[in-house]
Amino acid sequence: MIAALIVAAAAVVCADPARPCKGFRPHELSFPLPQDGVARAEVRSAPFYAVILVSGPRCRITEGERLDAQALFPESKVFSARFGCEENTDPDNVSYTNVDPQTGFLAVHAGADRKAGDAMLARVKATGRFPGANLRQMQSVFVFP
Repeated sequence: MIAALIVAAAAVVCADPARPCKGFRPHELSFPLPQDGVARAEVRSAPFYAVILVSGPRCRITEGERLDAQALFPESKVFSARFGCEENTDPDNVSYTNVDPQTGFLAVHAGADRKAGDAMLARVKATGRFPGANLRQMQSVFVFP
């Protein structure tokens, strides 16, 4: 008998800041975590586009900066990289693909496809507040403790 191979689809991120998925911190871009009881080292979201608003030294972008940016884009989650920051007594579990892990960033979710990403990038640039903003495709990565 040939066993069927079932490949689970990656979970779409919870991009509405008013409706985050459970198990994540406010500065993380969340997605539904598997509830199947299978031990794993990490799980990744489906790919999405994000506009990197600012980047800088690792662990230096503050929650206040994130909240200020979130106020500009109330319908799209603004998130920041905090994975591995020493000041956290309870370590973060979320990292992101397609970014330098040694650099901090602040980003806003820009949609699931390039067209939506380009539209968000234009919207960000129109604010005049983020001159170095750039678009990239990435995934959220939840690392199990």
